[in-house]
Amino acid sequence: MKLLVIDTALGACTAAVFADGGPLAVRFEPMAKGHQERLGGLARDVVAEAGGGFKSLDRIGVTVGPGSFTGLRVGLAFAQGLGAALDRPVVGVSTLDALAASLDAEDRPVAALVDARRGQVYARLFAAGAPLGEAQALSLQEAAQRIADLGPAVSLIGNGATVLTEAFPDLAFSQRDDRVAPAPQALARLTADRDPVSNPPRPLYLRAPDATPPSRLPGQSRQTAA
Repeated sequence: MKLLVIDTALGACTAAVFADGGPLAVRFEPMAKGHQERLGGLARDVVAEAGGGFKSLDRIGVTVGPGSFTGLRVGLAFAQGLGAALDRPVVGVSTLDALAASLDAEDRPVAALVDARRGQVYARLFAAGAPLGEAQALSLQEAAQRIADLGPAVSLIGNGATVLTEAFPDLAFSQRDDRVAPAPQALARLTADRDPVSNPPRPLYLRAPDATPPSRLPGQSRQTAA
C-alpha cells in the first residue's frame, strides 16, 4: 500500500509518502504557525520524490487532533480535498495515538500528553500498546495522579509532558520525550492499519472553543442597563 500522511495539528508540518511500511519521501518542519503556507509545497515535493504522482497513492492519512484549531483545520481541509479529487480514502488519526505510537514502548505504559493551556493537558494513557480509555482534557493535578497510578515505569511523550513535569517535579517516570509532533513512521503505520470508515477525517475536540459568540450583531446598538 502506498500512502501519503499529513500532520499540521501540533508544532510541525509533516508530509510523507510510505509504501508497504517503508518511507519513500519525508518532510518534517517544526513550526508553531505557517502550516497553511508550507503544506501544499511539502506534499508536492514528497509525492514527486516518491515517484508515480498523486494518482499512485492508495490512501491518505491525516491527524484529527487534539491540537491547534487553526493548524488542525489546515491539514484536514487539504487531506479531504485531495482525497475527493483522487477518489481515495482518507483516514483520520488521533494525535495522541500517533504520539504514543512514536515510542518503542510496548513493554511499558505510555502517557501521550499535549499542552492544552489553562492548566490542562490533553491526555490518553496506554498499557501494552492498548489505550486505557478515551482521550480527555485533564487538569494537571488529575493527569499527574493518573500517571502516578501507572507506576514509575511510565513513558511520557508530547509537549504536555514538559508542562506536567514542571508542575510536578516529583512525578516518577522512566522516559520523557518532548517531541513537538508525532513521528511520520507512526502516522504511516496507523494510517495503514485503520479502517477509513470507522476512522473518518473529522476533527477531535476535547474541550469547547475558547472563543465566545458576539453579544450583538454588527451595527446593532449596545443595550444600556435599565
